[in-house]
Amino acid sequence: MQLVRFYLTQTRRHHGVLLYEWLLKQAHAQGASGATAFHALAGFGRHGWHEATFFELAGDVPVAVEVIASSDVIARLLATITAEQLSLPYLQVPVELHVTGEPGQSDQ
Repeated sequence: MQLVRFYLTQTRRHHGVLLYEWLLKQAHAQGASGATAFHALAGFGRHGWHEATFFELAGDVPVAVEVIASSDVIARLLATITAEQLSLPYLQVPVELHVTGEPGQSDQ
């Protein structure tokens, strides 16, 4: 399993859809095990410092989209992003996915 984390801003769009939503839909369509978009409180990167304050306009706030999937699914997702000519910084690392509790135990 692999984890890939994309970094973008909250209001960035692709084909009229918020980019984080587009990424989540693409990950789902490619067969990812799971994906989540995280809204960041603060951060800095290649485009400077960003912080979510009361007076800040939406759009400069960083968002991270994490996808957990097999290497094949991640490769297809990255190929789709490349074909769409999107430029996104990302982190990719191998992960082990586990669930606590007894096998077959429900959340009741």
